[in-house]
Amino acid sequence: MPSPLPCNLLTRRRALTACAAVAALTAAAALFLLATPPTEDPTHPYLLASLLHNTSNQADSAATSQPPLPSTSILQLQTNLPSGFTTVPSMFLVPSPSPAENLDDGSMEETDPPDLKPISSGSPIRRSDINNKGHDMKDHAMLPPRPEVPVPLWSTAADEELIYAKKEITIAPLVSNDPDLHAPLFRNVSVFRRSYELMERLLKVFVYHDGAKPIFHSPELKGIYASEGWFMKLMEGNQHFVVRDPNRAHLFYLPYSSRQLEHNLYVPGSNTIEPLSIFVKKYIDFISTKFPYWNRTKGADHFFVACHDWGPYTTKLHDELRKNTIKALCNADLSEGVFIHGRDVSLPETFLRSPRRPLRGIGGKPAAERSILAFFAGQMHGRVRPVLLQYWGGKDADMRIYDRLPHRITRRMNYIQHMKSSKYCICPMGYEVNSPRIVEAIYYECVPVIIADNFVLPFDDAFNWSAFSVVILEKDVPKLKQILLEIPDDQYMAMQSNVQRVQKHFIWHPNPIKYDIFHMILHSIWYSRVNQIQLE
Repeated sequence: MPSPLPCNLLTRRRALTACAAVAALTAAAALFLLATPPTEDPTHPYLLASLLHNTSNQADSAATSQPPLPSTSILQLQTNLPSGFTTVPSMFLVPSPSPAENLDDGSMEETDPPDLKPISSGSPIRRSDINNKGHDMKDHAMLPPRPEVPVPLWSTAADEELIYAKKEITIAPLVSNDPDLHAPLFRNVSVFRRSYELMERLLKVFVYHDGAKPIFHSPELKGIYASEGWFMKLMEGNQHFVVRDPNRAHLFYLPYSSRQLEHNLYVPGSNTIEPLSIFVKKYIDFISTKFPYWNRTKGADHFFVACHDWGPYTTKLHDELRKNTIKALCNADLSEGVFIHGRDVSLPETFLRSPRRPLRGIGGKPAAERSILAFFAGQMHGRVRPVLLQYWGGKDADMRIYDRLPHRITRRMNYIQHMKSSKYCICPMGYEVNSPRIVEAIYYECVPVIIADNFVLPFDDAFNWSAFSVVILEKDVPKLKQILLEIPDDQYMAMQSNVQRVQKHFIWHPNPIKYDIFHMILHSIWYSRVNQIQLE
């Protein structure tokens, strides 16, 4: 990648002038196309303008040192929905509970997804039958592959700091006996610690204030979408990393919720998520027209966090958002062509039963007291779980595999008690590759057995997952017990001990602490951004 253009060749003023001219031409074209009055009710909830009003003047005042580009008109912001869509009457009243329900067996599940129609012309989304490259633990010292990155229109002091960080990480001093970091958990503990130190010292994040609730700034803190909600809450309330002056920022956070998109814009029975994708595209168009920061890097220094399964697919109508932006996704599936390994971040899916007590119930029996070899209970959706049940459901006393725990069993031992009493907790994919059971297993100190081809595991930039989990191919489900029994006892004991050690990196705290899940997610995003920088 060529180095950024020198300031004497492309000054900030010239860049802004050029961007302003493009924006003006775009606005004129859009106004011409939208000259016909809208047919929808002016209170239609799909009007992007009603959700993108500036809820705070801080963003505008913060950008005074670099004048914003002309704002778009309300007409330009209207989302053009396919004909036949109707509003949901209670869309902007009190949000309803998450569609995930606390089942009798204590597990959390997605509701049945619609039979999604393709967003654009072409064949529907299909998974390709490729091998998972996300779990390769060879060459632990290597940075992830660096995807192609757009050249910034002008350089900033933040760019120079990223170059400095990249150089420092490549010559990270050797770490030994760090009391806070257990080296076997990491691909390269020296690289991780140096990168984390630099993040704490340098990283500045600008959070866009535009956008109204409930889609923006409305974190959901309970259920299986808790990861995106807790990150949003803690990021927006952070006083160490967040800056009001966007000219100082290394990263720009787009604070919308994929769960709230689904809840407020998806029309039940429509079998398409096109309204969600249109909304996201209009939002990025709005941001890129009002402010110059998106256009400087074509979105490469922007990021969003999405745990809903549909999060990746809502980006497909905006090329720069899909290709350049850092996407922190629970649905980190290599086979879909959306998640870009080396740029995007695999977000841990954490199911929280109590937002006020996120640490409730964490822990489990010692390894020597775990009498159950393997355990799984949950709904039979997706391609893996029916096969798991077919081979192991009710056929082996060592393999406690259920669709849902029968009442006669829950009277003696519930779902959580099973996880706390099992050596291995089976974590098969559901509708998508991700599963909250992976982090649940870590919470209950049970070695996760992950069955999901093409899944990039959370924090794979930092962690050596083979130290505390077992990953098997979907085709090897019939050999599951054999694979587990072939693991030597001392290896199992080491993995179970490492599960206990890695647990602190997956825990949410109302006030974040060093190396916890909030900081690990932020570090993965920071590390991705640093990795985009090319050294001469």
